Amino acid sequence: MTGTGTPVLRLEGVRKTFGRDTVVLRDVNLDVAPHTVTALIGASGSGKSTLLRCANLLEEIDDGAIFLDGEDITDPRADADTVRRRIGVVFQAYNLFPHMTVLDNITLAPRRVHGTSRSQAQAHALELLDRLGLAGKASAYPDRLSGGQQQRVAIARALAVRPRLLLLDEITAALDPELVGEVLNVVRDLKGDGMTMVLATHEMGFAREVADQVCFLDGGVVLERGSPEQIFGDPREERTRRFLRRIVEAGRL
Repeated sequence: MTGTGTPVLRLEGVRKTFGRDTVVLRDVNLDVAPHTVTALIGASGSGKSTLLRCANLLEEIDDGAIFLDGEDITDPRADADTVRRRIGVVFQAYNLFPHMTVLDNITLAPRRVHGTSRSQAQAHALELLDRLGLAGKASAYPDRLSGGQQQRVAIARALAVRPRLLLLDEITAALDPELVGEVLNVVRDLKGDGMTMVLATHEMGFAREVADQVCFLDGGVVLERGSPEQIFGDPREERTRRFLRRIVEAGRL
């Protein structure tokens, strides 16, 4: 599905440094159209996770601007909490509250942040759990779930706030190989629903399958962007070609 209209997310000239000398993002420009999936690929340390954290205002940028539905969310007058209510985030670590049941983990933000009634929040949470194949796990605690189940709960928690944009940061990195597929199937389903997503991933085959746009990051720069067919089939940049050759040699594409 190809999106049209105002980008859901736009980064213009974004620069991010840590300390005096560590430049993590350099003049990053990126448009994410509605109802599309953008995959961020590149070696560890290339800036993928930092880009996602900046997009959710978890990191403050040093220069440039970030827009959500045309609104400059990096303007000092923008309220970060209000912005985050429109963005769902799933990290590679599940970050579930261990003392809370699955149902309570999922309903916490809708109730506390969005003011949704308990009954409405629970009804929506149960719908999400049923859809994600976790219908019988509402009363379970996180330590009674497999890694794949915990990550699906984390996705349900992000979806519970009905986000405009979903950011996914290496969501299969902490999973055993046999559990990766069940989580990626969820992302496939969300793409079918038209959810706008940006995902940082080392799963090259999956990025090739699900993405509408692929961005190769190197040294904090979006060195190359294009369709999956172009990036994986005929990359323009030699650095991209070297990266993909190593992926093929490792049997990951």
